[in-house]
Amino acid sequence: MASKEPIIITEKDEMRKWTRTMRAQGHTIGFVPTMGYLHEGHLSLIQEAYKHTDIIVVSIYVNPGQFSPNEDLSTYPSDFQGDFQKLKSVGNGVDVVFCPNNLYDYGNSQTGNGSERNQEKVLSCVEDKGMGHETWVRVENLEKGLCGKSRPVFFRGVATVVTKLFNIVEPDVAVFGKKDYQQWKIIQRMVRDLEFGIKVIGSEIVREVDGLAMSSRNVKLSPENRQRALSISRALSISKFQAEKGQVNCRELINPAIQLISEAGGRVDYAEIVEQESLEPVETIERPVVFCVAAWFGEVRLVDNMEIRIN
Repeated sequence: MASKEPIIITEKDEMRKWTRTMRAQGHTIGFVPTMGYLHEGHLSLIQEAYKHTDIIVVSIYVNPGQFSPNEDLSTYPSDFQGDFQKLKSVGNGVDVVFCPNNLYDYGNSQTGNGSERNQEKVLSCVEDKGMGHETWVRVENLEKGLCGKSRPVFFRGVATVVTKLFNIVEPDVAVFGKKDYQQWKIIQRMVRDLEFGIKVIGSEIVREVDGLAMSSRNVKLSPENRQRALSISRALSISKFQAEKGQVNCRELINPAIQLISEAGGRVDYAEIVEQESLEPVETIERPVVFCVAAWFGEVRLVDNMEIRIN
C-alpha cells in the first residue's frame, strides 16, 4: 500500500479552518498530540484513533509551558523528518501534521516543530522573561501527587497546551497513552469539568520486547542504564502478580519494588499505589488501582505504571 502524504499545517487559523471544513463534509476528527521523536507507542495511538474517527490530526509541538527552567527542554530529542516519514507509513496514514508556531508568543514566528527548534535558545515560558503568556489551566487536586510533587509546573503546562490544541484542532476524539497515567486522567477530568465536547481515550502502554515502556527519552539512556531501567517493569510485574495472588497490603508491594529498582542503580522519585480515578494513595487494594513509578537512571527520568484489578 502506498504511503499517505500528510498535509503540514503550521498556522492556527489554517488548522481550525481545515478541521471545520472536514467536519462540514461529514468527517469525524481524531487527534493525537505529541512532542515528536515518535516511536511505536505514538503510532499505536494513531491506530487507536482510527477505531473511532476517519480523519487523523497529529500535532508535533515541544511545549515549553511544562518545563521548569532547570529541566530538559532545550535537549528534548527531535527528528522532524524521521517523524514525518513514520507518519506517512503508519497504518491508514495521517491526514494532517500540525506543527504550530510558539503557542505562548503572540508576536514571534519561531516555529514549534523539531526541525527548527534547536537553532536558537529555547526558553521555558515559566521563566521570568515569560513571552507574555499569563493564562493557565489547572486541575487542582489530580495534579498534586505523583509527578506533580517533583514537577510542580508540569501539569499546569500540560493542561494549558492541551486546552490550546483542543481549541485549535477541535477534534471529536483525542487519544493519550496510559504510560503517562496521571496526564491522561488530568486531561479526562479537564475535559469533563470545562465541558469540552471531546471523547478522551487512554491507549495501553506499548513496551519493548524486554519490557521497557516506550518513551522518547529512552534514547538518552546509556546502554548500561537502559539495562538497569528494566528493573521498573520487572518490579511492577512482580507486584501485579503478587497482588493478583492475594497480597493486598500496598506497603508489602511497594517496598520490594523500591528495593529492586534501587539495587539496579535507579533513584526512585516515587512508587505509589493509587486509586485509578482519584489518584489518591491506598493502603489496601480493595478496588481497581494503578501502581505508578518514576525513577532516575543517570540523567534520565522514566515513568511507568501497571493497572491492578483483583477479584
